[in-house]
Amino acid sequence: MARAEIPGPDTEPDEVPDAAPGTAPDAPSRHRHRPPGAAAAPLLIAAACATVLVVAGVRLAGELTRAPTPAERSAAVATEIGRRYRAWPAGRIFPAALRYTLDEGSAETARRIGIGTDTRCDTAVDPQLSASLTARGCQAVLRATYLDQAQGLAVTVGVAAFPDTASAHGAVAWFPPRAPTPGLRALPFAGTVTAQFGDAARQAAAAAQRGPYVVAATAGYADGRPTLRGARRLPELAELAPQLADAVLRPLTAPAEIRCGTREWSC
Repeated sequence: MARAEIPGPDTEPDEVPDAAPGTAPDAPSRHRHRPPGAAAAPLLIAAACATVLVVAGVRLAGELTRAPTPAERSAAVATEIGRRYRAWPAGRIFPAALRYTLDEGSAETARRIGIGTDTRCDTAVDPQLSASLTARGCQAVLRATYLDQAQGLAVTVGVAAFPDTASAHGAVAWFPPRAPTPGLRALPFAGTVTAQFGDAARQAAAAAQRGPYVVAATAGYADGRPTLRGARRLPELAELAPQLADAVLRPLTAPAEIRCGTREWSC
């Protein structure tokens, strides 16, 4: 009887080496051999990631421990000065006593009578000036009134705070060089020698700008008398206003020692 021949599949089976006599042939392997170096690839990737992390860590550590750059220090100083009108106590902005010198060369002291509580820009100056300050971003105007050593002259000093130096520089030009043209309003205090020191008593004015601040001053007789037409103003009036304005402006805008990492500094 003839035996039927069954054709095999098109693909050739894996060749299996001949088994030793008397033993069963090994089953064909079901796993392909990995190419050389394939087992090392994950290790190389892990090593590369670790290297990146180390480099990033070194850079971060260097960034955290390096000294601030000159640009960062300047920015920190500007930021600290710009917020002093809010951060400093009112008594620090307006000291209890301010020194001034008259033509005779004698050093005298003006005493603070009081500090105003209204810090609105539009109420601290005449209406003709308030729009100009508001347009330049006026944030607040702090005012205090001083009495000269002889207690005959009163001076109201006002600190106008702006967002930046450019805004303050644009605003100072609108302050009048002399009274009674529109400018800083007088601030009287009831029950004191300055109770009658109103806007009509303004005789002299001054204004100066540094950084984000304009400091203006208006001076006149403490008893409120206006200057009569044709009457000669006291020279002390013209000397007193700019000196007191400068005495407030200088410490307010003086750079302080930078202490990066403390609550007051951001650098």
